[in-house]
Amino acid sequence: MTHLYNYLPDLTDPASLPAKGILSQTIYDDNHTRAVLFGFAPGEELSEHTASMPAIMHILQGEARITVGGDTYQAGANAWVHMAANLPHSVHAKTPLIMLLLMLKSAK
Repeated sequence: MTHLYNYLPDLTDPASLPAKGILSQTIYDDNHTRAVLFGFAPGEELSEHTASMPAIMHILQGEARITVGGDTYQAGANAWVHMAANLPHSVHAKTPLIMLLLMLKSAK
């Protein structure tokens, strides 16, 4: 049987937070969307990079400094950013951080 939906009861499960480094886990992937849950230890960062498709970054827990297209923000829980394809961005965790990244494949 093919599943027509995915249900995850809590994206902020403490098990998503590593003691050191960055933990990433793909929680959904199809022809249109890829969802990746990131857990950052304090002080960890994803240095500036781009993605070939539009994406949505949603901070679920913690505090981060995010840079998007040259603008820098202090982001906390429930901060949300839609990014166009090829837009430079970076994330620096100030506290333990859980972030959901949605990559929009069908919008390429």
